[in-house]
Amino acid sequence: MSEELYYPPESVSSKAHIASMEQYREMYERSINSPDEFWAEQAERFCWFKKWDQVRSYNYDVTQGDIQIEWFKGGQCNITSNCLDRHLETRGDQTAILWEGNEPGENKSLTYRELHREVCKFANVLKSHGVKKGDRVSIYMPMVIELSVAMLACARIGANHSIVFGGFSATALADRIVDSSCTVLITTDGGFRGAKPVPIKANADEAMTLAEKQGVHVKTCVVVQRVGEKIPVVMQNGRDLWWHDEMSKADPVCEPEVMESEDPLFILYTSGSTGKPKGVMHTTAGYMVYTALTHRYVFDYHQGDIWWCTADIGWVTGHSYIVYGPLANGATTVMFEGIPTYPDAGRFWDVVDRLKVTQFYTAPTAIRALMSCGDDFPSKYDLSTLRVLGSVGEPINPEAWRWYHKNIGKGRCPIVDTWWQTETGGILITPLPGCTPTKPGSATLPFFGVKPVVIKTETGKVIEGNGVTGVLALAEPWPGQMRTIYGDHERFEETYFKLYPGYYFTGDGCRRDEDGYYWITGRVDDVINVSGHRIGTAEIESALVLHEAVAEAAVVGFPHEIKRAGHLCLRFSYGRCQRK
Repeated sequence: MSEELYYPPESVSSKAHIASMEQYREMYERSINSPDEFWAEQAERFCWFKKWDQVRSYNYDVTQGDIQIEWFKGGQCNITSNCLDRHLETRGDQTAILWEGNEPGENKSLTYRELHREVCKFANVLKSHGVKKGDRVSIYMPMVIELSVAMLACARIGANHSIVFGGFSATALADRIVDSSCTVLITTDGGFRGAKPVPIKANADEAMTLAEKQGVHVKTCVVVQRVGEKIPVVMQNGRDLWWHDEMSKADPVCEPEVMESEDPLFILYTSGSTGKPKGVMHTTAGYMVYTALTHRYVFDYHQGDIWWCTADIGWVTGHSYIVYGPLANGATTVMFEGIPTYPDAGRFWDVVDRLKVTQFYTAPTAIRALMSCGDDFPSKYDLSTLRVLGSVGEPINPEAWRWYHKNIGKGRCPIVDTWWQTETGGILITPLPGCTPTKPGSATLPFFGVKPVVIKTETGKVIEGNGVTGVLALAEPWPGQMRTIYGDHERFEETYFKLYPGYYFTGDGCRRDEDGYYWITGRVDDVINVSGHRIGTAEIESALVLHEAVAEAAVVGFPHEIKRAGHLCLRFSYGRCQRK
């Protein structure tokens, strides 16, 4: 094994769901060798209107026909029944969501009973405006508590939500409205970025105008009042409605729609940095089972824990690990509206201290930004309730990993460095906190049911053994996997399955070290070509942030008439606080 290994402390492993590598290996082997049996066992933990006829059916090989992936075929359920209804009798008065507003001290909470009531009411609001099963609803909001209510209400009645990050432009929102043919939009008057109120309804108005010019007419826009008089809004008669007015007259009882296992749950668009944004479509039952299972095992969630994922629900991390996964497990989940450096760089740690957070999941970018502000901020707060730390969104550089481990985890909290994508629905490669020895910067080993392979780009062949480098692909499906690109199944096949027939191509490069641990090296189409040498941007960025003055680094290629992309264009960020 590598010299630099961090072993789970006894305080975590002694109580963990997966407490030893022997237990992990036994469960993993069963999940790979007997997947139908393994996943049927996991699915039994959920409420079903009708049990499935077949656990899985798939074709990964484009040469053998259309790509298709189905899980729990013939089953019927509703994800909100599993996130809300089934908890009412046993934990109806338990807090479901702890909401932390932009300003310190601005907070609210909803119990499972209260959340159920709010979701049913807004589901009836949607139904009163003609929304039905299979319709698409766009949601363009900051991290207000109504965002979680809105998405669950859509799922309650079988409508497909399309959540658009509240920081995206009007054009980006319009593109997504048009592509998914949404006729209902849910938004807010505005939001906050630090101390500054920012317009949101104005952007939504512009987006609706742009969409109408492209033939998609938004008939109903429901607006949450968040900033009030700080940002005046224009309400269009016959289209725009205030959330509070609609909710005041809504019935608090709404029975969940019966959903087939493979009925669509939501569409989530990729950023579209190149070409048209892809509407990643996830379906109901498999996604439900997978997000709940990964939340439970990857973060070793136990009843009574206070769980906090700092992501925005506009991204898949928020979908899976703020709302659906935690609520399916009956967790108390924290929802955070603010930013990590407002009013100062101790904001995260203040929340952890006050709410007694037990698991904390954030991005390397945030870790590096806070690391740049020095060690004094976290040292002011009591972080002793933390048991597990997590990292998500990009490979974490070893220096940030060590700072996180030392200054936030105090050397006693395992770090789960998770690798996954919008397309995967949930975590695929990760340590398990009670058993996996970790290496700073490595995502370590595959989760249950995940069968990664390393492919040599020059030959397209799988490379066996350890100590190899290539591109990362997956040999078999898992329940949380996307099923298609909305409205464009051909693009789905072209993007993910055509290059290496028989495998799902992740688009990421990786190294499998001598111990079988996976190291994600970044997007294979995101490289710098210097005099014929292909260097991953993640590797260069990791090296740059080793310098004590650098909080964040971004690297892109810059054309050179002789060396082609031989020059590097470097952009450094020093954050709010520079190191001394």
